[in-house]
Amino acid sequence: MRQDSKLSGVLHVLLHMLGMKTPATSEQLAKMMDTNPVVVRRVMAGLRDQGFVESAKGHGGGWAIACDPKTVTLADIYKAVGEPPLVALGHRSENPECLVEQAVNHALESTFRDVEALFFAKLGAVTLADLSRDFNRRLAKRGPTHKEHPHA
Repeated sequence: MRQDSKLSGVLHVLLHMLGMKTPATSEQLAKMMDTNPVVVRRVMAGLRDQGFVESAKGHGGGWAIACDPKTVTLADIYKAVGEPPLVALGHRSENPECLVEQAVNHALESTFRDVEALFFAKLGAVTLADLSRDFNRRLAKRGPTHKEHPHA
């Protein structure tokens, strides 16, 4: 089963964007996310609608951070990218009148809710600024070994 890495990819480019002095084009961001610029524009448009990024057209245009990274949590970004399903497991619904199916579904559903609540709480405790500080700490520890790829 393929994992949904949209949240990870979006956080990756947002972290890059925090360190950029000029707006990033969809093409630049697509390279960072290893995807198509059309996908980037679609995802970034959703972030723009929430006020996290802004865009400008024309020469020198592109995408830029429009929010205060100290106030935006990873949970905010998770919501903005459509809250991809955390748990790929599901429950049977072929025979809703079956008491066995009801008991199993009840047990699974409460567990799924608990997992999602814990995940959301953890995301809510980390801001984009926290993420940026962690990256910069790791970069300082490693030293400037890759000038063209500071994230490598």
